[in-house]
Amino acid sequence: MIQHLRLGVFLFALSTITSAVSQTAKKADIAAIATAYRSGNYDEAIRLTEGAVAETEAGQIRLSALQRRGESRFFEADIKGSIADFDEVIELEPSQDPYHWQRGLSYYYAEEYQKGKEQFERHQTVNTQDVENAVWHFLCAVRAPGGNIEEAQEELIPIERDSRVPMKEVHDLFAGRAKVEDVLSAAAPDSDGVLSERERNHLCYAHLYLGLYYEAMGNNEESKRHIRLAAIDYSMDHYMGRTAKVHAMVRNWIDNEE
Repeated sequence: MIQHLRLGVFLFALSTITSAVSQTAKKADIAAIATAYRSGNYDEAIRLTEGAVAETEAGQIRLSALQRRGESRFFEADIKGSIADFDEVIELEPSQDPYHWQRGLSYYYAEEYQKGKEQFERHQTVNTQDVENAVWHFLCAVRAPGGNIEEAQEELIPIERDSRVPMKEVHDLFAGRAKVEDVLSAAAPDSDGVLSERERNHLCYAHLYLGLYYEAMGNNEESKRHIRLAAIDYSMDHYMGRTAKVHAMVRNWIDNEE
């Protein structure tokens, strides 16, 4: 009986030591994962977190690394790669699905228009006053099976409170209530001859959405002209500014050096 007791004490001590070693190992693992993530080595962060669940610290880093890598792949015009990463983000954390407008953009460039249309419909439930969501929904609706301009205009998501320049005019253009000139006029810079960052941003958005509008209308020459203006002349280093460059790359309208 004493021997059994001693064995029990030994096993308890061994269990405690094993647990402490395990905790130390976990801390070391998290440190390595965090280091990989902070350095931008998303491939390594994802490799190190294989099998992690969203509720854990490793799982949260994995989610963020997948999202970041998906965005990076998108900006490199690796559209299928971006969708694969975004899919895994949503598989790991399903509640993120309605928020994931980025996957909707990728669906458009992958020509998965029905999936894109549905993604933007879900995004509308959590972001109700965004002209861009309405426009991308329109773009996918036009090209989805059975889609056309007239029906897409009839189904254009109504937006009343997007105050960004020139979003009101962009929405009116896609609705058939405005002209291209109205968008350009709204985004026009001041007459002082100095283009501010804010004015450059307005022009980037204006030309991006004019390019997308002309693409929906089947006018590739005008689409190319406006997309190149958004991607090069008035380029901006934010998601939609970089989307203009992705568009140009996917359509072979821009060199990698530009």
